[in-house]
Amino acid sequence: MATEPPRRAPPPPAGRPESGQRRAGDGEEAEPLRGSALEPSSPSVAVGGGRQGLLNGCVPLSHQVAGHMYGKDKGGILQHPDGTVLKQLQPPPRGPREQEFYNKVYAADCCDSVLLELRKYLPKYFGSWSPPTAPNDLYLKLEDVTRKFNKPCIMDVKIGQKSYDPYASAEKIQQQVSKYPLMEEIGFLVLGMRVYHIHSDSYETQNQHYGRSLTKETIKDGMSRFFHNGYCLRKDAVAASIQKIEKILQWFESQEQLNFYASSLLFVYEGSCQLTATRLSDGTLAEKRVVPKGLLQDGDLLEYNNNIHVINSTENGKIEASVGKSLPKIYALHKKAYSKRHHSQISLKAENLEQDNVWKSSTCISQEHLNGNVIPQLEKVFCHMPKEMKENADVEVRMIDFAHVFPSNTKDKGYIYGLKNLITVLQNILDN
Repeated sequence: MATEPPRRAPPPPAGRPESGQRRAGDGEEAEPLRGSALEPSSPSVAVGGGRQGLLNGCVPLSHQVAGHMYGKDKGGILQHPDGTVLKQLQPPPRGPREQEFYNKVYAADCCDSVLLELRKYLPKYFGSWSPPTAPNDLYLKLEDVTRKFNKPCIMDVKIGQKSYDPYASAEKIQQQVSKYPLMEEIGFLVLGMRVYHIHSDSYETQNQHYGRSLTKETIKDGMSRFFHNGYCLRKDAVAASIQKIEKILQWFESQEQLNFYASSLLFVYEGSCQLTATRLSDGTLAEKRVVPKGLLQDGDLLEYNNNIHVINSTENGKIEASVGKSLPKIYALHKKAYSKRHHSQISLKAENLEQDNVWKSSTCISQEHLNGNVIPQLEKVFCHMPKEMKENADVEVRMIDFAHVFPSNTKDKGYIYGLKNLITVLQNILDN
């Protein structure tokens, strides 16, 4: 693979300064985020006792789930003021090899259909970058895949049957195999995840030690944890992830140019509900919960509970449902009332905003009548998904980490094996 000079492209427009982040490094040696924890949903970055800029205004990314950590390891990922991410080049031969890979795929004169197709599944590449004060420190300037998300849920999954390349020493092979002996059989390894819980407005984090603890019997439940928001399983995000992985699989099955080792898939989906407040005619504030079209089909809510109404599709192609109280508040009220066996009632309001006419239906759901099933009903409202749904959730699945990519004249059987097994596990989560 011939080395080409890095291409400098205009960076994307500046936007939200803090966002989640992709994984740094090649994920082989770093030991980040030990154990699981709940953390605030809007973390700050502490540097030297406070939030400070580094290297011309760059700061460490705040949502790292795996890989080398800036300030803890030799390399790391920073966020540039323009919203891109800066991945510090690793020592030779890994760093130059990854840079060569990006240069080849994103070359301005690239006419290879295989590589042009591959661009769809990678972070955008904006060439290399060095701080004026340290011109010898080289960084890869990449798209921040999490930038558009408000509460990004992030997972890093290493793909393939081998986490070492064909040129690895016997010692390196033994080291990698001992970290996760099931890699060859399962075909992938969860390196870390960060999941937003809407009820506590906090993130749950898991690191690679969590992933290494998963076996053939527990891998499905271990993966499903990433898609659970504290209330329900986000089957819409699972389904959308499967469809994106299938597209990557199609690319791998069509090419015999490259083999990938110790490379990962980065999963990102929106963890927060999109809420807007609307004042009803009686002065009551109702929260309008915007649900991606396809998450709920017309009439699905009525099928489960005649007291909750689906508002017809709006111009933006989404289905809107309104309730008089937010889901966390309803949950808290329900728990309190149910524990005391009160015959209290929760009032649900729905409105139709079409043609500027406000229609609302105020109905009381009796705790006694539903035998305490208010929360399951509401979970169906916000989390139900028909099996035949199409890709609608706001989800990103991108390939990352290319320090061990080599030319080949055969299909990448190890990576293909891992993708197929990953799809099977996610499909089992969806079906169950």
